[in-house]
Amino acid sequence: MAASPNNAELDRTACAVADAAHAAQASATADDIVCAANIAENPYKRDFPLLANHPDLVFLDSAATAQRPAVVLDAQRRFYEEMNANALRGLYRLSVEATEAIEIARQRVARFIGAPDAHDIVLTRNASESLNIVAKAFAPTVLEPGDEVCITIMEHHSNLIPWQQACRAAGAKLVYLYPDENGVITPEEMDAKIGPKTKILSVVHVSNVLGVQNPVEELGRRVHAQGGYLVVDGAQSTPHIHVDVQEIDADFFAFSAHKLFGPFGMGVLWGRDELLNAMPPFLTGGEMIDSVTEQDATWAPVPEKFEAGTQDAAGIYATAAAIAYVESVGIDVIAARERALVRYCMEEMAKLPFITIIGSPDPDMHHGVISFNVNGIHPHDVASILDMDQVAIRAGHHCAQPLLTWLGVENLACCRASLAFYNDKKDVDALIAGLGNVWRTFNG
Repeated sequence: MAASPNNAELDRTACAVADAAHAAQASATADDIVCAANIAENPYKRDFPLLANHPDLVFLDSAATAQRPAVVLDAQRRFYEEMNANALRGLYRLSVEATEAIEIARQRVARFIGAPDAHDIVLTRNASESLNIVAKAFAPTVLEPGDEVCITIMEHHSNLIPWQQACRAAGAKLVYLYPDENGVITPEEMDAKIGPKTKILSVVHVSNVLGVQNPVEELGRRVHAQGGYLVVDGAQSTPHIHVDVQEIDADFFAFSAHKLFGPFGMGVLWGRDELLNAMPPFLTGGEMIDSVTEQDATWAPVPEKFEAGTQDAAGIYATAAAIAYVESVGIDVIAARERALVRYCMEEMAKLPFITIIGSPDPDMHHGVISFNVNGIHPHDVASILDMDQVAIRAGHHCAQPLLTWLGVENLACCRASLAFYNDKKDVDALIAGLGNVWRTFNG
C-alpha cells in the first residue's frame, strides 16, 4: 500500500481539486437548516447537469439512483484526462498519482462514516457486493449448524438472498423480525427473535419501501449481548442522515456510491479490523496477493485482500468528489430539506382520497421515501401516465418482495416517490397534479 500522501501531494491530487470546488462553503448552521426547509426555493438543481438541462423533468426516483453533481462528473473525467494509469502497479508518476487518489478517497470515506481506520474501508462495486462479501467470506467463519441469522422482513433482496444462501450452506436458520403497523421493530419483537442462537443480525438502516429508520444501535446492543455480530445495510441511510459506524457499534457497514450522488459501479464495505483480517478473500487474483508459488499463495493485507483485479480508479476518485459535495452542502441541511419535502408531499397526498400510503402516517418516519398506491390502478399504469407529464417515479416490488407479500400489497407492486434535497415544492406539486390526471384517466 502506498504511504499516506503529505500535504504537498494532497494539493496535487484530483481529490483535493474536488474539495476545492466547495471548500469556500461553511459548515451548516442553524440558519442554513432553516433555509434548507424552504422548499419553495431551490439553490441545488443548478449543481446537477441532468436536472439543469431538463428543467421540466421531475425526478422522484433517487432511492433507485441519485443524480450526479457536476463536480462528480468533472472528477471522473479529470481522472481519465490527467492521471489515467493502473493504480498500485507502476512506479511512474501517473500510476503513483492514481494510487494516491484511491488512498485519499479511502480516507475521505472513512471520515464520512466515522470509521476509525481507513485501512478497514474495502472498495467494492456496490452495496450488494459488499453484503455478499460478509455473507460468503465472514459468515462461514462463525456460523455453525443450529445457529440463527436474524434479518428483517423489510430487507432489500441484496441483504436477504445472501443470508438465505449462507444459512443453507451452514445448516443455520434464517429468522425474520417483523415490524408493527407503522414499520417499527418493537422491543417485544426483538425479545422474541434475538437470542442465544443469534450469531449474525443483518439489518437495513433505512427501508427503501417504508422509509423507516431501524433502531440499529439497540439491535446491535442486543445481538452483541448474545455474542453475535451486527451487519448494517446503509444504502438508503448514508445519502440522507448522519452515519457513524462507531456510534452504531456495527461490525460491518455497506453502502453504494450511486445513491450518494456518486458514480455507478462503486460501493463500500467497512468492517472491524480484526474481523476483516480473519476472513478469507471473496475474489482472488490481481492485487489481492502478497506472493504466489506454483501451488500456493498468500494474501495482501486488508483492504487489498478484498480488492481483486483492476480497481475503478476513476469511479473511486469520483466517489470522493461526491462525498466532498455532500459535506459541502451538509448532511444536516440535506436531512432538514428532505423532511420538509416529505411532510409537504404527504400532506398533499392526504387530500387525494384515492391514494393509500404504505407505512407510517407520520412523515418524519419516511426518510426520503413515500410508497403508495392509487386505488384500483396498477402501479405500472400510474408510473407510465406520470411519465407523460415528465414525472419520474418507481413502480414495482422495489427488490423487496417478501415485505410486499407480508404487507398484503396487491400485485406485489406499489408506487414509490423518493425525494432528494435537490427536489422542491414545484416537483411535489407536479406529482400531485399528475396523480390527479392518473385518476381522471381511469375514472373520468
